[in-house]
Amino acid sequence: MPDAPAAPRPDAGAWREDVLGPDFQARTLPLPRGAEAVLVRHVPSTPGEGGTPARTAVLYVHGFADYFFHPHLAAAVAGRGLAFYAVDLRGHGRAWDAQVTAGGDPNQVRDIAVYAQDLDAAAAAVRAVGHERLVVLGHSTGGLVAPLWAAARPGRADALALNSPWVQLNKPGPVRLAATALVEALGVVAPRAVVNHLDDGYARALHRTHDGEWDFDPAWKPHEPFPVRAAWLRSVLRAQRRLARGLALDIPVLVLTSDRSTADQHLTTDTVLDVAHMRARARRLGDDVTVRTVAGGTHDLALSPRPARDAYLTAVLDWIEALP
Repeated sequence: MPDAPAAPRPDAGAWREDVLGPDFQARTLPLPRGAEAVLVRHVPSTPGEGGTPARTAVLYVHGFADYFFHPHLAAAVAGRGLAFYAVDLRGHGRAWDAQVTAGGDPNQVRDIAVYAQDLDAAAAAVRAVGHERLVVLGHSTGGLVAPLWAAARPGRADALALNSPWVQLNKPGPVRLAATALVEALGVVAPRAVVNHLDDGYARALHRTHDGEWDFDPAWKPHEPFPVRAAWLRSVLRAQRRLARGLALDIPVLVLTSDRSTADQHLTTDTVLDVAHMRARARRLGDDVTVRTVAGGTHDLALSPRPARDAYLTAVLDWIEALP
């Protein structure tokens, strides 16, 4: 795998210009045991010193082997008068260096429950600005982590919008059962054992050097197969089982999916997860759940070709604006 790019490493509490350019700033969020996450803010939509904050802030949480590189998403949020923030979870993207330097694996932890600390820190930093309402927008693995965090920490998020949330392993039932048994055993005796690889076809299709239109760093969102380790996958499957039992969230939740899942139509269908799983599990989140389908959407609906991308952004932002 290529070395991680040299990104500005903000001091804790200090905003610095971000890798995305002058419209974005980043700061390190120190976490327990020396871990770090990184919070990114969209400068035009967030208040400067002494400024008046927007009533509503949106906090974006990325997926597995991923990071925030979506300036168009921030601009769309800002265009509705909302403030935009994103967090790179520990070991991902801008927060890659601290975890790898400490001997950890990039993009993975032994237990994804620790991401609650990352979201605690990010939410606290956003709340401290003075925004009255926080909407967490989670994609894929971020769409699994966010509702579990919201269930465990009532009152920290006012609403959730979930973009293709990873609620179930995208395998047939017998394979899921076998995989669960395997990683439950290996996660204890060989937590770093490689049990699978993240397919590279989807990320390649998105990048502008291949079939897509997006410019992201392949060191932070890999173009080659990326190893999936036993302990990490065990914790994901446990989190999915917890969600399946029901979370009883008492906040509004929006779940958005593509209209189809296929094996190889990367740009216009979900080739990573099964959209039927998402729709079936949506009602386990709480009583106030809205499900929307985006025709022609890719796995990360925000990266879909137009007009699907515009339909996704409109659906999310209209829903946020309609919140009481």
